Amino acid sequence: MSDTSIPPAIQQFVETTNSGDSQGFVAAFTDDAYLNDWGREFHGREGVASWNESDNIGKQAHFDVLGIIAGRKPEQYLLTVTVSGGGYNGPGMFTFDLRDGLIARFLIA
Repeated sequence: MSDTSIPPAIQQFVETTNSGDSQGFVAAFTDDAYLNDWGREFHGREGVASWNESDNIGKQAHFDVLGIIAGRKPEQYLLTVTVSGGGYNGPGMFTFDLRDGLIARFLIA
């Protein structure tokens, strides 16, 4: 792990995914959130819910957190995970930009 503690919204992102709580998952994002999954773009909580159904909880994804570091911008974090479930399985790096304690931008690349 690292010296950076996991902010509550990112912790909620991980815990709600692992417990299959779609409502709690979407609630971790701002109303105008932006999600980019290897070039596939989703906008707002409706877009986050769609991605969640097709690629995350809908695929029984599970995240094991390996570490977190602060990004280059304020309120930006890079989370290293191992993903398992019925979709992608393997290592991943997630970039989060937070605003007002929620996830405003989430990037998988």
